Amino acid sequence: MIQIENVSKSFAGQVLFENVSFRINNRERIGLVGRNGHGKTTLFRMLIGEETVDSGSIIIPKNYRIGYVVQELVFTQPTVLKEAAQGLLSQEADHFWKVEKILSGLGFSYSDMHRPPLEFSGGYQMRINLAKVLVSDPDLLLLDEPTNFLDITSIRWVEQFFQSWPREVFLITHDRSFMDRVVTHVLGLHRQKSRKVSGDTRKYYEQIAQDEEIYEKTRLNDERKRKEIELFISRFRAKARLAGMVQSRIKTLEKTQKKEKLDNIKNLDFTFRIASFQGKHMARIEDLSFGYEKNQPLFEKLDLTVYAKDRVCIIGPNGKGKTTLIKTLGGALKPHAGKVTYSPQTMVGVFEQSRIGSLIDNRTVEEEILSADPDGDRQRTRNICGMMMFEQDMALKKTKILSGGEKSRVMLGKLIVTPTNFLLLDEPTNHLDMPTCDALLEAIDAFDGAIIMVTHNEMFLHHVANRLIVFQNNQAEVFEGSYRDFLERQGWSGENREEAPHKEVLSKANPIQLDRKELKRKKSELIARKSREIKPIERDIQKLEKSIETSEAELVGLHQIMQEASLVGDHKKIRELSISLPKLQKKIDTEFEELEQKIQLQEEKMAYFNQLLTDLEV
Repeated sequence: MIQIENVSKSFAGQVLFENVSFRINNRERIGLVGRNGHGKTTLFRMLIGEETVDSGSIIIPKNYRIGYVVQELVFTQPTVLKEAAQGLLSQEADHFWKVEKILSGLGFSYSDMHRPPLEFSGGYQMRINLAKVLVSDPDLLLLDEPTNFLDITSIRWVEQFFQSWPREVFLITHDRSFMDRVVTHVLGLHRQKSRKVSGDTRKYYEQIAQDEEIYEKTRLNDERKRKEIELFISRFRAKARLAGMVQSRIKTLEKTQKKEKLDNIKNLDFTFRIASFQGKHMARIEDLSFGYEKNQPLFEKLDLTVYAKDRVCIIGPNGKGKTTLIKTLGGALKPHAGKVTYSPQTMVGVFEQSRIGSLIDNRTVEEEILSADPDGDRQRTRNICGMMMFEQDMALKKTKILSGGEKSRVMLGKLIVTPTNFLLLDEPTNHLDMPTCDALLEAIDAFDGAIIMVTHNEMFLHHVANRLIVFQNNQAEVFEGSYRDFLERQGWSGENREEAPHKEVLSKANPIQLDRKELKRKKSELIARKSREIKPIERDIQKLEKSIETSEAELVGLHQIMQEASLVGDHKKIRELSISLPKLQKKIDTEFEELEQKIQLQEEKMAYFNQLLTDLEV
């Protein structure tokens, strides 16, 4: 157990948090939330001794080991396997099967494990550092944005790994769905204080909203009482007979601590600047192919017609071509074959992570956003700076001193100021905090154009996608349907992670692991069973909804007839309706109760079967 007691920290006169106290108890998995710049990473650095506290204390038990991912990419071993094995405890130095299992879960094939670390991209090199931590079996896993360099299949594996972790986990992540599936508690840094809540992020934010609502009601009530006391004192101060009562109220005022009104916390709130589009087809992708090496295409013969208001999400393992496809669609790369044809009215806007490097260091936030405005409207630029939470002098900050999250907001600002009707977004949630991700999701919802987006955030996938481009089994294919449809009909086919020699190693490490044919058979049986059990419930729900709709329409009609009967004094009709109206209302109420029960049963069944399907993939 780790104890944080009355810890305070400031930087350059800005208070990050003060008198923060909480505990990390045995087997707790805690998610740390808070806005960017409010001290989350600083708190982590304090736990590992890289930052000091201004006041207070952090009590860590003797011999308690904290594992955290080193950001420096320095490797000393000739292969990925040997590099990751450096994290093993001395008594487990020969347990290479353990290293192989974790590397496989993080997306390395058997042949990858025997390649030099420096041959891999920065994202995969960060995974090697993560593997070192996971194999070391620390008492506390301390993880800052562990999903930033992971694809969906690796994220799903990490979720299962953390859920079965026998000790403590403390993590920061912008991916709310990931956090909710992993944590037992949420700790928030809010208004320079901390609040720890048992449950997921929804429960935490509901609790914060409830606390602030109670605070504000109490403050207003106290303010009203204070004014009443002050009025009494001013009216009767000169009355000798009431001197005792006046003095009593003066003492009451002196003892009562005045509650200050809570400052309004600005939330990111924006919409994309839409360019009009009158047609049906915005773009045609025909026989599109690209590869960096000859005879090794990342995708080939890809065909897709993009319609107005389409929401196409690109998914698949890292390094398979998702970002390359976005770059090809955006014109940054020339395809080897095929073509992309845009409608003459289509205006494309691109958000791509590598473009953050295109920000000019000596430009201010305002100047960068203004540079993207074709009209050069300075007031609009200032407004967008405010939307992106760069208010007043913050808009004059040089881009070279901005954090990763702030630079992402500048890139979003440049995209917002540009009139578009077709957005190409490459992992837009990276480096953004949860409130900013929520604002982005709302802006995508409101965008009256087409979107093609790369994302590993399953909350976004479930909410946004109506079609998918899936990179899997060394090819890219269009899937007609939502992400939920994809998981139910097709799913991730074993993550395509291990080559034949590696299967043997994994079978020794995990004897109950299913081979692919058995896994596919069990998955098919489970999906069929899920359909058999849920379909009748869905039919009942549809039947009840239709019946309620009909009954409510009938109820409106009867109320109208009752009103007309009352106007003409038709007492017979009024008596009849006085009997039939309550009966109909009771029928509607009963059907609503039954509908709620059916919906709850449907949700429980869906959660049950989805968990079973997820368990099969581990």
